[in-house]
Amino acid sequence: MSGTAAGRSAPPLLIVVACALVDPDGRVLVQERPSGRPRAGLWEFPGGKLEPGEGLAACLVRELEEELGIGVEPACLAPLTFASHVYEAFELLMPLWICRRWKGEPRGLEGQRLRWVRPRALRELPMPEADRPLIPFLEELLGP
Repeated sequence: MSGTAAGRSAPPLLIVVACALVDPDGRVLVQERPSGRPRAGLWEFPGGKLEPGEGLAACLVRELEEELGIGVEPACLAPLTFASHVYEAFELLMPLWICRRWKGEPRGLEGQRLRWVRPRALRELPMPEADRPLIPFLEELLGP
């Protein structure tokens, strides 16, 4: 029998791979979702949708180049944790990776604003529901 225990089918699963870029001062890069996009104005970790046949690290390398113009070697990515959240139209599964080494200076290539913030300061930013559960893991790893 397919579907949930209540007999309804589950919403489609969307995998979005995210990255916490960490600078030498222990700050994390977040980007603001541009106007015209769902959840515009909220701050999130860079990353994006997993394409069919694409690996998680390859997705993240591609997305960081497209969104921020930086080069990241897969060996410089370390998985930290994941979050999931059920939105109205889909269920989101979001693995979070840490990266401390990259080539280039991050720039908002898609019109997004960027901010470097301390892990505890992430709690003060308006963020999507799926991103919030990731903050304690960053605080534990990097300190407040």
